[in-house]
Amino acid sequence: MIDYAAAALSAVALLLLYTVHRWRNPRCNGRLPPGSMGFPLVGETFQFFSPDASFDIPPFIRQRLARYGPIFKTSLVGHPVVVSADEELNHLVFQQEGELFQSWYPDSFVEILGRDNVGEQQGTMFKYLKNMVLRFFGPESLRESILRDVEHTVCSSLCTWSTLPAVELKEAVSTMVFELSANKLLGLEPSRSKVLRKSFFDFVRGLISFPLYLPGTAYYACMQGRMSAMEVLRQVLEERKQSAHALGGGARPHGDFLDYVVQEITKEKPVLTEGMALDLMFLLLFASFHTTSLALTLAVKLLSDHPHVLDELTVEHETILNQRQTGNESDGDTVTWKEYKSMTFTSQVISETVRLANIAPGIFRKTLKDVQFRGWGVMVCPLAVHLNPEIYPDPLTFNPSRFKVTLNS
Repeated sequence: MIDYAAAALSAVALLLLYTVHRWRNPRCNGRLPPGSMGFPLVGETFQFFSPDASFDIPPFIRQRLARYGPIFKTSLVGHPVVVSADEELNHLVFQQEGELFQSWYPDSFVEILGRDNVGEQQGTMFKYLKNMVLRFFGPESLRESILRDVEHTVCSSLCTWSTLPAVELKEAVSTMVFELSANKLLGLEPSRSKVLRKSFFDFVRGLISFPLYLPGTAYYACMQGRMSAMEVLRQVLEERKQSAHALGGGARPHGDFLDYVVQEITKEKPVLTEGMALDLMFLLLFASFHTTSLALTLAVKLLSDHPHVLDELTVEHETILNQRQTGNESDGDTVTWKEYKSMTFTSQVISETVRLANIAPGIFRKTLKDVQFRGWGVMVCPLAVHLNPEIYPDPLTFNPSRFKVTLNS
């Protein structure tokens, strides 16, 4: 009896060892880079989601760069992933979008962004959604209306803030950008967008967190925020559909993105489903307000810490104002397209701020054809490239003029 028990235990131990070995040495149609797959099932997920508030490369990436080099393998939320901090491979991934690589995110991220989000669409449908967005937010719209609306919103907000004893900058900027985005996308006034804004703020707070859906966890709060936001979006979409039906369809009375959406989903043979439309609006709202407000808040801090950069920026803008007063090409007090395009140093400040802002810690793709690690997910890590001293000398220093050198070269 004891022999049978010992044999069973030995078999279980061997099976466990085999499972761990297979996990740590996965099969691949190609040659895998070095790295660790961590523990079975969870991989290195806990280490990946460890919080880090510094401007530097996150410890998870930094430690593995030092140990394995710029390309390494790991396992995140149950998926084998090749992480790239290599500039050439990152360029190849984006250059070969749709050919060698396609958009892909782990299941937990898909749950957060929606099963019908644009990142889950491929081929013709992806191009259709991309063109739909560019039709409204492309260069022509930027020139004709968005630039004017942004200036009006910023001036109005600055006037309001100037009357207050103090301003919590991050919250104030986030609110300003969200209200502008909600108005351009959905036609919502500030009073109506307040509830939606709260849902999105709850969503963002738990966005980069371990995917454990239990009350009290950040991920749970994130998903609750998403569900609340989606409910508001459904109501707004239904109201607009009824309004369009009353007007006989085809009209775009509000001039916002939602008009385009309603026009597409109410066609006789629609390509766009309501589920895709809702996930698209959710993603656009999130992307437009979260990344922009983060970059703007950081820009103010960096300019405050570097007065010589602020002085140069001020000179550029005062020069434009002086030329406006002496010339005949101005459009009143509104920034013209020509003035916007002439803001060379402003553009360098923006580029340097975005380089340091860590707006997108990881961008996921999946291999389609015969590359070295076919069938694996690939996580492009822009921050590791942006903070690489071989590409950007003294990478943690705020130096917009480095982009002047880049442009000239």
